[in-house]
Amino acid sequence: MKKSASLVLTLSLLTGCQTLTNTQKDQSEIINTAANENLASPLDISEALANSISEPVEADEPVPVFDDVWERIRYQLSIPVPQNRPVVAERNYYQRHQKYLDRISKRAEPYLYFIVEEVEKRQIPIEIALLPIVESAFDPFGYSHRSASGIWQFMPQTGERFNLHQNWWYDGRRDIVQSTRAALDYLSYLHKTLEGDWLNAIAAYNSGEGRVLKAIRKNRKKHLPTDFWSLDLPRETTAYVPKLLALSDLLKRQEEFNVTWKPIINAQVVEIVDVGSQIDLALAADMANLSLTELYRLNPGFNRWATAPDGPHQLLLPSDKADAFKDKLAQTPVKDRLRWQYYTVKRGDTLSVIAKKFSTSSKTIQSLNKLDTHIIRVNQKLLVPLSEGKINSEHLPKSVRVAANKSTRAKKTHTVKSGDTLWDISREYDVTVKQLASWNKLKTNSVLKLGQKLTVYQTKAESKPIGLVSTTRTITYKVRRGDSLARIASKFNLTVKEIVEWNNLSGQKYLQPGQKLKLKVDVKRTS
Repeated sequence: MKKSASLVLTLSLLTGCQTLTNTQKDQSEIINTAANENLASPLDISEALANSISEPVEADEPVPVFDDVWERIRYQLSIPVPQNRPVVAERNYYQRHQKYLDRISKRAEPYLYFIVEEVEKRQIPIEIALLPIVESAFDPFGYSHRSASGIWQFMPQTGERFNLHQNWWYDGRRDIVQSTRAALDYLSYLHKTLEGDWLNAIAAYNSGEGRVLKAIRKNRKKHLPTDFWSLDLPRETTAYVPKLLALSDLLKRQEEFNVTWKPIINAQVVEIVDVGSQIDLALAADMANLSLTELYRLNPGFNRWATAPDGPHQLLLPSDKADAFKDKLAQTPVKDRLRWQYYTVKRGDTLSVIAKKFSTSSKTIQSLNKLDTHIIRVNQKLLVPLSEGKINSEHLPKSVRVAANKSTRAKKTHTVKSGDTLWDISREYDVTVKQLASWNKLKTNSVLKLGQKLTVYQTKAESKPIGLVSTTRTITYKVRRGDSLARIASKFNLTVKEIVEWNNLSGQKYLQPGQKLKLKVDVKRTS
């Protein structure tokens, strides 16, 4: 197909990187930018972005209208794909795994249209919209053994570098909107820094610009070419770029390779809504007529039961629910946007002690009670926010009680279809993977058989489930020199006992460098 010249590329993008161990075993190395040399300052990045904008080329024909987002991407593919051994090997792998491509489409469905829109606004290669497949298989809670997180797999330091806030309440690396913005910022900066070479920019997204610049300098000293295929880069990075090109080739020539990409409607299905203040997510879900699980899937950046006191206060909601939500929000005073109860101050209490008791922050209590100082007195009554598992329904607003109370469940039977996984089925029935596995005496990573019968307990219509989407991911951690069980446990917010049990280490006194450990990490608790 002839490509629209106006949609070709001049700008650059920006992100963080890597693959999750739970979804893609062969894509688990992460960007380690902080350790690389020649990192740019925020001022350098700003200048690079300012200089990277150029006038678009006028299109020579109208851009067609597509019903399917994949077809929209296919029409604009522009990066040449060499038919060399690395690309062919990766393409053959994806071609053999049609079920994996089906799962990708299902996971990408809420996000892909938004990402494509953002890529097109910057006039950068549309192939960048496929990068979350390589990074995370579009798993919003994707997590790597090097602490990269989200669909764009940002490392903590790289996330901070591109203004992705990470705190007790919120992790911007998992926020679909903010992480996409940061990823495109990062890639744009890399494209400018690496002299307009997109393959080198994509490689640097994986391994850091310092490493790619070092490889380029090394080749120049030897009077060798400096294109991606000529550089001496880490093994994981040399496979990373071919993975993206292989996916692009399979999308462009899907008929030739007999693969299909399940259609995703080419229309806006989600909308960003500015709430304006901290809000309880159970209340927000009720106001949007969503289950709490559905709300968390669209807003995976939130770690707790409410948005962060200092923001961001934006929610991603289904487009058809947004207007009704806004109407209800306008009728809800700020003070009623949090679940709360009265607490009587006891001797020895401080705001920080009370905050810890209720899994919140001193600032939230201070704001909720309009306190000008941190000083409190014995027997003083304070409003305190309620966190998960600490609900006293007597004090909940009526609109939240239904979502907060335990509900009865109806037993259903699901027959496994082609391509089904526990994760996909959990989405269909609005339950967690852990629940599905428990009900059917399976492991959370069990491979399902076609026609297999699974028991599902689904909440009845009169009440809404409050169970959250599973955020636990199993990763493989490679022991480094100087590591100890205590150090590894602290890094991933685990206990030594858990690591010992998961890896049958009872009686083993020392860890060996290179030894591999299985860790079950709750992504939301690692921030």
